Amino acid sequence: MIHPDVRLLVSVPHAGTMVPADIEATGPAWSDLPDTDWHVDRLAHLASGQSTDIVIADHSRYVVDLNRPADDQPLYPGAGTGLVPTETFAGEPLYGPGNEPNEAERERRRGRYWQPYHDRLQVALDDIRRQHGFALLLDLHSIASRVPRLFQGRLPDLNLGTFDGRSCDPGLEQAVTQLLTEQNDFSWVVNGRFKGGYITRHYGKPSEGVHALQLEIAQACYMDESDPTTWSAERAAPLVAFLKRLVACLQAWRPR
Repeated sequence: MIHPDVRLLVSVPHAGTMVPADIEATGPAWSDLPDTDWHVDRLAHLASGQSTDIVIADHSRYVVDLNRPADDQPLYPGAGTGLVPTETFAGEPLYGPGNEPNEAERERRRGRYWQPYHDRLQVALDDIRRQHGFALLLDLHSIASRVPRLFQGRLPDLNLGTFDGRSCDPGLEQAVTQLLTEQNDFSWVVNGRFKGGYITRHYGKPSEGVHALQLEIAQACYMDESDPTTWSAERAAPLVAFLKRLVACLQAWRPR
């Protein structure tokens, strides 16, 4: 049961690093996990207050991608990875020839790892909405600032997605956009390359009282991308300060 003060749910689906031993895989990517949302779980905890609940995935996105739909329909045009990825963002194969997951294995992972995370999100959002009449969801992500296979050039530091305004009330998008406008530490864009993945699009139903946003953070703005597993509190401090303001903004917002 959600604490009665909680109005905001933070989802961190891609910070997990666990890879179960029963998943047969080959290649260096399984030891390095290069597409992990490094330290986003820590950022979420540092930024969140008492009126926030946080759901964090344990397993790597290579096991199953929690931000993809169960039917594995693509969310964006062009190159990308699916519900059960077989390659990294750079196109490096995760499995040796003939070892790619078959349909039965894909279904097993969907049931074993994907479904429980989404059940947890749904229960939490239902509890919040029942207590307050509405619920807020912030889906928090990070990505390397340059991924040539997915986008050209350098990604803006902060990439806010509201599914082109469909996943939240316009007033909420306006409030967060104003917050972005008032700061000078980070470049930003709204509904650019990242408009929101499955979590934002599926749960964000403003007409039903659930308002969802995705924030995709370029990792270069808070960490050394050449040494991704090392956390630097000093380097991350400006981002943590902004995220605290963002969480406070979300917690203070009320629908009209």
